[in-house]
Amino acid sequence: MAATKRALGLLLLVLLSGQAWAEDSKSVMLKWSQLTEDQRKVLNPLSKEWDTLRPWQREKMLDIARDYPKMNAQQQARVQQRLNDWSRMTPFERENARKKYQQFQSLPPEKQEELRKKWREYQSLPEAQREGLRRDQPDLYDANELDN
Repeated sequence: MAATKRALGLLLLVLLSGQAWAEDSKSVMLKWSQLTEDQRKVLNPLSKEWDTLRPWQREKMLDIARDYPKMNAQQQARVQQRLNDWSRMTPFERENARKKYQQFQSLPPEKQEELRKKWREYQSLPEAQREGLRRDQPDLYDANELDN
């Protein structure tokens, strides 16, 4: 009797978790027209390609849209700029960006901070000086990667 109750309890747990997964996957498969007005407003730069995004990409974007109202104005502007930049990238550029992000995330925190510092220094240079660095050292300063 106790074994039967445990088995039923386990079966119920599995069924409920499957239902939760199915509900989550349904939300990820929403078409652009099925998004709320607020979600469409935040994710507007991706409107043309939304229906072709992979489920994990949609899930990530829906998370961003969910968190957007909690962000301050500066964070919201940053999200909008990045979504605009991302929407203008080719699939090849996106894949390269993902790889570079993964490489960066795999670095020790000290090395990440060192690279952030160097990036801030580069960004603070006048445009003419940045252009000179890109021209003189094209392998180190790829314009497509740095000024986006």
